[in-house]
Amino acid sequence: MKPQRLVVSSPDRDAMSTALSVAEGALATGDVPVGAIVLDAAGTELARACNEREASGDPTAHAEVLALRRAATALGTWRLAGCTLVVTLEPCTMCAGALVLARVDRVVFGAWDAKAGAAGSLWDVVRDRRLNHRPEVVGGVLEPDCAALLDRFFALRR
Repeated sequence: MKPQRLVVSSPDRDAMSTALSVAEGALATGDVPVGAIVLDAAGTELARACNEREASGDPTAHAEVLALRRAATALGTWRLAGCTLVVTLEPCTMCAGALVLARVDRVVFGAWDAKAGAAGSLWDVVRDRRLNHRPEVVGGVLEPDCAALLDRFFALRR
């Protein structure tokens, strides 16, 4: 179940532009170019990260998980209530679970992931009624730009 197409705010577009810049940092290490930032309730950036699986040898080093960890450190608590996670690719099941457990209020993502997406494409972990927390989901923000970065990365590997 894809989220309803909401009117995308200028702050969400600006944050996604930042996340795209962060995603490009993964290219230097051969990681899939996914970037994530966490914003507090006022829209101030708390943390940012790109995929670091190849760089660190850590299978959990997805951009979202790293950004959530860094935001929790910045705030001094694991509860990220009031925060927004902005990520260039629809979160996978691991990342969707992490953002739900962190109590993130909103998730904003760019490209849909028909193969592994867990925020409305393949699964909808973030809005599963059986869970105790369900963030607002805004998908498809700057989708063409986010998808193009991923397409370029994978085209070079084929």
